[in-house]
Amino acid sequence: MTLLLGPPGSGKSTLLRALSGRIDSKLKVSGKVTYNGHELHEFESSRTSAYISQNDVHLPLLTVRETLAFSARCQGVGAGYDMLVELLRREKQLNITPDPYLDALMKASMVSGKKEDIVTAYILKILELEVCADTIVGDEMIRGVSGGQKKRVTTGEMLVGPVNVLFMDSISTGLDSSTTFQIVNCIRQSIHILGKSALISLLQPPPETFELFDDVILLSEGQIVYQGPREHILEFFEFMGFKCPERKAVADYLQEVTSKKDQGQYWFNKEKPYRHISVNEFAKSFMSFHVGKAIQRELATPFDRSKSHPAALTKSKYGTNKKELLMACLEREFILTKRMAFVHIFRLIQMQISALCLAAIFSNVRKLHDTVEDGANYLSAIFFVVNTITFAGFFEVPIMVDKLPVFYKQRDQQFYPSWAFSLPSSVLGIPKSIVEIFFWVAITYYSLGLLRHFFLLLLNSVMACSLFTCIAVTMRDHIVANTAGSVILLWILILGGFILSRENMPKWIIWGYWTSPLMYIQTGLSTNEFLSNTWNRVINGSTENLGVAVLKLRGLQTQSYWYWIAIVVLVAVFFIFNVISALALTYLNGEHSVLNTNVSQSKILRYFN
Repeated sequence: MTLLLGPPGSGKSTLLRALSGRIDSKLKVSGKVTYNGHELHEFESSRTSAYISQNDVHLPLLTVRETLAFSARCQGVGAGYDMLVELLRREKQLNITPDPYLDALMKASMVSGKKEDIVTAYILKILELEVCADTIVGDEMIRGVSGGQKKRVTTGEMLVGPVNVLFMDSISTGLDSSTTFQIVNCIRQSIHILGKSALISLLQPPPETFELFDDVILLSEGQIVYQGPREHILEFFEFMGFKCPERKAVADYLQEVTSKKDQGQYWFNKEKPYRHISVNEFAKSFMSFHVGKAIQRELATPFDRSKSHPAALTKSKYGTNKKELLMACLEREFILTKRMAFVHIFRLIQMQISALCLAAIFSNVRKLHDTVEDGANYLSAIFFVVNTITFAGFFEVPIMVDKLPVFYKQRDQQFYPSWAFSLPSSVLGIPKSIVEIFFWVAITYYSLGLLRHFFLLLLNSVMACSLFTCIAVTMRDHIVANTAGSVILLWILILGGFILSRENMPKWIIWGYWTSPLMYIQTGLSTNEFLSNTWNRVINGSTENLGVAVLKLRGLQTQSYWYWIAIVVLVAVFFIFNVISALALTYLNGEHSVLNTNVSQSKILRYFN
């Protein structure tokens, strides 16, 4: 357990990111970071070490147990399970009565065969999260666990996996001193029990929290002033001529003694007049201090790579096979869908109200097939249907944007590949679309007779969801995504061939007509309807039937095969949007996504409640 101290701007976060291998590739770097003699490119640093920021980013609708279990399932338990087995073996060998809780866990594992559940339960116990294990994590709008418990959940996410080093950045932000002490104490116990390491950055730790650490690293102006056992740090500054007052918190003293403004008050060497000692002088003097000399002696001998334990460095990219990762993400998405059932039901009711309005307004359309005006009214009804179903896809934007911070955290920690995150939402969106379109067609069938259009309307709904999911993952921000979604909606609606027909569209923008998915939907629905027998009436004074005349009136295609073209195009567009989403999730940086979003799943739930 090592405490990283330093005033704001001293380089604590940069050091933590560099040690964990998460430094920006564009930065110029000198030197190298090694683990047991291995450089970062020789193993999977993101699965060997974990950088934990001060933001507790979790899915608010998952329980604490579900959050940790998902992490364990994706990362794999590493050597954690083997460690528990070895612990029980040694206890029996030495005739020590095993811990009854641990013994019961291990016996249960022999029956269920789920190592992840055992390690998850053990981490819940040592982090004192058992009392809230089945409580949702929550956020600022949904009541869940407390702030301190949420910090422990953030730590537990990494402890259940094969990570051996934790780099924790300002984890006490927003917490009182008592809660900070409890969290650090829990981390200390878990680190010592599991044989792991932790470098924890705290801004102003209280004295009782300071005493929990084994070592201290003091940073100032980007340089290491002291690194070594906590017991010798005050001795070093006395060696330099400074002394901590009796009632002064040691952590506060350490951050002030290197400051030009506050340094003078701690000078105690009366034999010499005070002079300001720069950070460079502190750093050079530390090399002549006995702790600094011991570190130099240790580092003078390179680490023997052959002595590195095979379990110390993780070399596999993911914790388990890709099928298991996909199933884990699919089950998590299913749980979230169930927890948001009220929101999806509200959306279903909203669409059916629109269907009732459509059925009432166009109540006589199905009975009138006599004139071109009747056909124009029927086209208007089809356009209303397509618009309503397409607009319903906008619902996916805030939901997906709010999931992105959690995704970026888990992607960087290599929980799962990007497609394993995006695919479940697309798969589970299909049955939701089937239910919505089924009720829509059932309501409008009597007035419009749209039963034969069911499949095309279903593809319309699925395509719209994939479109707005793609917008969400590429824009990564609520305001930008909503703006981009509105612009794209205007594009596909205006250029869809109904508001402005193909013949009346300027030549320079005709490309927009052929790239609008709504054009294919509108054309497919229209040709399927107006080339049927119900519109096969010849108009007086003309050689063409009524249905073809209506299609030509709006500049629509008149060939029956356009129904199948529309189906092929919508399926292709669905896959294209999903591929773009997967690529965006893979390569776009998550730093620009909003962690504390203005519109979240929980806020939507709160609004509806």
